[in-house]
Amino acid sequence: MNAVVLQRPPARFAGLDDPDVARTLARLHRKAGGDRWVFLSALPAALGALLSGEPVMAAVKPFLRRAFIAVTPDQGRLLYLLARSERSRLIVEFGASFGISSIYLAAAAKANGGRFITTEMEPEKAAAAERHLAAAGLDDVAQVRWGDARESLAALEGPIDMLFLDGWKDLYVPMVELLAARLKPGALVLADNIHTFRKTLAPFAAHMADRANGFESATLALDHGLEVSMRL
Repeated sequence: MNAVVLQRPPARFAGLDDPDVARTLARLHRKAGGDRWVFLSALPAALGALLSGEPVMAAVKPFLRRAFIAVTPDQGRLLYLLARSERSRLIVEFGASFGISSIYLAAAAKANGGRFITTEMEPEKAAAAERHLAAAGLDDVAQVRWGDARESLAALEGPIDMLFLDGWKDLYVPMVELLAARLKPGALVLADNIHTFRKTLAPFAAHMADRANGFESATLALDHGLEVSMRL
């Protein structure tokens, strides 16, 4: 008589409490604390651009290649909870940087039984985001698309349940226009740095506040300012 081998069912994914996720996030948030030195080194270039009337973002772009410019733990947890509460199955991100926000969103996608797609222009950051998602055990549901998001997401099939904008600020409106038709009714569009880049993002805030464009929107005073919009 053959012995019956009982197999344990696979452990249920624990979301942000998963050891690999929690350990990777803690490590990356510590490293992101070094951004203050990057911003300090970029200050002369920013001031020079202001005095000369040149675009500040263009002046500091070479420095930002080394910066995380990451969401805070509070912001990350909010992103995770919103995605979980909406049961978001397809979550898309514009601007992964080194992948901190990506981990929060990919963890929500995995817990929801869905998938996560992020984009990153800088090759070094894209490669790092892939490594960090793998370290968090999320590479089975996450994909990093390298290069210009206007190209890498052009053929993306919907419906998209959640879109997070945290890339180059003057591309927020073009990204929404590119993906609007693939956002399902009730989908959330979350945009970071509304207060930090108030002038640059004023056209985006106005676009999302205009119901004629198909959104209901509100600005949250959370950290750097978070615009929360719902597809009507």
